[in-house]
Amino acid sequence: MLDQSPRFREIFFEVYESLPRQGPGNRACATRALALCDGLPIAPRILDLGCGLGGQTLHLVDLTDGHIVAVDSHAPFITHLAASVAANGLGHRITPLCADMAHTGFPPGSFDLIWSEGALYNLGLDAALPLCRDLLRPGGHLVFTDAVWRKSDVPEEVRRGFDQDSPAMGWTQDVLAAVARHGLDLLGHFTLPDAAWWEDFYTPMQARVREMRRKYAHDPEAQAILDSIHREAKLHAAHGDCYAYEFFVTRRPA
Repeated sequence: MLDQSPRFREIFFEVYESLPRQGPGNRACATRALALCDGLPIAPRILDLGCGLGGQTLHLVDLTDGHIVAVDSHAPFITHLAASVAANGLGHRITPLCADMAHTGFPPGSFDLIWSEGALYNLGLDAALPLCRDLLRPGGHLVFTDAVWRKSDVPEEVRRGFDQDSPAMGWTQDVLAAVARHGLDLLGHFTLPDAAWWEDFYTPMQARVREMRRKYAHDPEAQAILDSIHREAKLHAAHGDCYAYEFFVTRRPA
């Protein structure tokens, strides 16, 4: 989210608060990543950092028998997730928590699994990885996705977008180096398929933008903001081979 003006934030969240997910990912990728987590307890203690509306949280509650604390700093996301949790009778499995990712208040060694899809970049890996490592019990797992470059020669508009929103974005090898630097063992990594960008993220985003264009038909400022939001999906359709989201599965040494 590049523009921090109040009107941009209003329109941005009106779009994003209606989407199944707030970034790339899907159930199949979550299943594949979990399969790489060797030795998880039968009912792991799980922390979902940067959970958004909880799309992946609800996958995790189906794919594990654990209890999940789902954390996001945007209060409306947590309010929406809490309503979903209550409506589906999942209060014994999911605890929504509105908090800063960097200051969750949990003591060291609290979790068997920390899960974070597309959110650690907000802290920067050199801050996020040691924070997560400390929150894990020895032998616990950190599983996360991060955006990485796939080509060095990319269109300027693509480079500019990532430089503004994620200036520390590097290559897969840079993330692997950070994982090693912060004392985590790599269990595996894989690239999210293009379907993980479209199924629950860009396709519903485009539908929501079309809906809001009708709502704000006579509001040029809102239309310009919707153009800006929609541009991300258009750029991905044209230049998605320049970058990727990568799933990284790591473990704190026992």
